[in-house]
Order: sequence, then structure tokens, then C-alpha cells
Amino acid sequence: MDTIASLFSFITTPVSWVIVQFHTVYGALFGPDTGWAWGLSIVSLVIVIRICLIPLFVKQIKATRAMQTLQPEMKKIQERYKNDKQRQSEEMMKLYKETGTNPLSSCLPILAQSPFFFALYHVLNSIANGDTIGVINQSLLESAQKAHIFGAPLAAKFTDSSSDVAALDASLTSVRIVTAIMIVLMSASQFFTQRQLMTKNVDTTVKTPFMQQQKMLMYVFPIMFAVFGINFPVGVLVYWLTTNLWTMGQQMYVIHNNPTPGSKAQAAYLERLHKRVTHHGKTRGRGEKAIVKAIVAKGRDRNEYERKFINGLSKAGLVAQADGTVAKGEAQVVTQAEDGAPTNAAAAKRQQPRRQTKAQRQTGGPKAAGETTSLTKSDEPQDAKPVGSAKAKPAGGGRSKAQSGQRKGGPQRPKSPSKK
Repeated sequence: MDTIASLFSFITTPVSWVIVQFHTVYGALFGPDTGWAWGLSIVSLVIVIRICLIPLFVKQIKATRAMQTLQPEMKKIQERYKNDKQRQSEEMMKLYKETGTNPLSSCLPILAQSPFFFALYHVLNSIANGDTIGVINQSLLESAQKAHIFGAPLAAKFTDSSSDVAALDASLTSVRIVTAIMIVLMSASQFFTQRQLMTKNVDTTVKTPFMQQQKMLMYVFPIMFAVFGINFPVGVLVYWLTTNLWTMGQQMYVIHNNPTPGSKAQAAYLERLHKRVTHHGKTRGRGEKAIVKAIVAKGRDRNEYERKFINGLSKAGLVAQADGTVAKGEAQVVTQAEDGAPTNAAAAKRQQPRRQTKAQRQTGGPKAAGETTSLTKSDEPQDAKPVGSAKAKPAGGGRSKAQSGQRKGGPQRPKSPSKK
């Protein structure tokens, strides 16, 4: 770890300078040698870094959603070229290029934090070894070595020996209890953050290998934090626990206000949005208008939650507009056809013929008031011939009255005797 941290030594001076500036402020409030002054300085460093990384976090969200959208296409490519890995990679890169998606964009916040994390580790490790680093001079070094967080020195680790902990004026039991609790909290916050992403903010209509990978990471990351955490100084554990809590809160905010389409979080959000819009009769704020505008633009490609939202507005007498606003319209029940096109249920109901009773079907239909059942000339068949134009054919389907086997108008031939 020391070798890795030394690679980021170029940033140790800025990191140490930021910590010292915050220590000056908190030292005036809590005392320069207290754990509160140094601990809050590290927390403030995390907050400053994460605020600077907000644009990257937004880019990460967009990249993650774009990857989720591409999963069906990626799966088709994998199945089509499962025996040709090179062609499969080429088609994947072509798909990324056409859609403007970068798979590494989802890792940008973690990659951007890495230099600061290793620089902080290098600073705290130098404090534990009694070495000055960056802008931390000898007096600040002695102050940092005296700082304790709940009885554990800032530079102590879970794996330190009794002599190392005694040199920092602390007990081994206190150090291990504090570090163990912080490691558990750090791993639990990481697990909850990943689980929240998988259970609430993933499109449940798409089942792809990407979802299986995310589920695997949900368990792998907490284990990694627990394994590597025993080698982190208390100050680094404070840093990593703070950044995990920040990530969890930031993700909760995004899921609550801008969920992934097709996810359970979107269903809950659209239900809340429907109540607000129907109550006030309009969309409020740019965020709500952007959501409604995106739903209207989808047209027939809306998912079930979005169709339910549009239908709910129609029942309330509101119509979603293309610019994201809503306008009052005629109250009607709008249903969704199989092809996704909205249809008016009331009109469809009027078009259906009224069911007739058995008596009406036998008599040829219902009788209106004053209507007679006698046929008029217009009711006669068009091919009927007038009477007298031709001799009427005898009854019996045009057959003559003479019985079968008899001649017309002549002597009858005797019947031959039957042969036995």
C-alpha cells in the first residue's frame, strides 16, 4: 500500500494544506489537539472533494442508464458472435460508438477519488511514523499524534501491535473496538447503497447479465472494504465512511427525484407526481416539467408506469402537453390499446351494438313505436318478378304434378312384374 500511495505523492501537499486549513477553523472551536478538530477536518475534506465530483456523478448516472438501455442489444451481439470473441468485441465497440456510450463512465467518481484517497493515506501514515509531510510541520505533527477519536489515535490501525499503539498513547483494546465498528459501518453503508440501486432503481423489465454482475458487486464490495479496512488508519476509515454516507445520501436523492425509467422507484415517483399535479392542476418546477415532457415525447414507447400516469391525468380532466406542462381537458377515461395508442373508452363503448333479447332476434329486431311488420315494395327482393309476366311454377320446387314414372298427357306404360 505504501508503494501505491507514494505514486500519488504529488497530491499530498494540496491534501495536507486543505486539512490544515480546516484544522485551523475547528481547532479554534474544539481545541487544536482534539480528535474533533482533526476528525472534522478529514470529513470536511471529503465534502469538498465530493462537491467537486458532482458533475462526474451526474455523468455516471447517465452512463449507467445508457448501459442499461443497451443491455438487450449487447446480449444479442453476445449470442450472435459467441464463438468469435474478436468480432464480438468489435461489434460492442461499434455499438458504444454509435450510441455515444462509454462503459468506464460509471467508474469515474471512484477513479477520480483514488488520488485523494491514497494521498490522505500517505499523510496519515507519515503522521503515525512521526514524519512531516506537505505543509504539516513538526508542531502540527505532534498535535495530530495526540488527537484521539473515541479513544483511538488518528493514525492507529487494527493490525497495530501493542507497542505501536502505546507509542501513540492509547490502548490496543480501544483501537480495535473503534476500528472494528468503523469497518462494519463502512461495509454496511456500501452494501446498502448497492442494494438500494439494485432493488429500486433498475429497470425490472430487462433481464440481462449486467444485472447479475451488479448483484455480485453488491456482495463483493463490502467484503473488499472489510478485508482492506483492517490495514487502514483511523483517519482513512473516517474518510471512507464519510464518502460512503455521502454516496448513499446522494443516491437516495437521485432515486427519489430522478429514478430510472421502468424501475420501482419510477412507479413511486409518478404516483407522488400524479397526486401533486392533480392537486395543484399544474406541474411545478423544472424537474417535474422535464419528467412529464420526456414521458409525452415517448408516445407509444411508454412503459406501464408512464401509461398509468397519463391515464390518471386524463381521468382527472388534465392533459399532458409536449412542453411538460398540463392543461385542463374534458374529463374522460383513456385506455391503452395493444399498440400503445390511447383510445377513448366512452367512444368505444358507444360504438358497440346493443345486445338484443331472444324475442327481438326471432322477430328480426326491436320494433319502434308505431312501426308495422308488413313489407313494402322497397322491402321486396330486387330480383322478384311481377305476377303475370310468366307462368307461375307449380309448387314443389318446379316439378310437375305428374308423379314420378308417369308420362304427361298419354297412356301409361304398365309396370313390369317384379322378378323374384
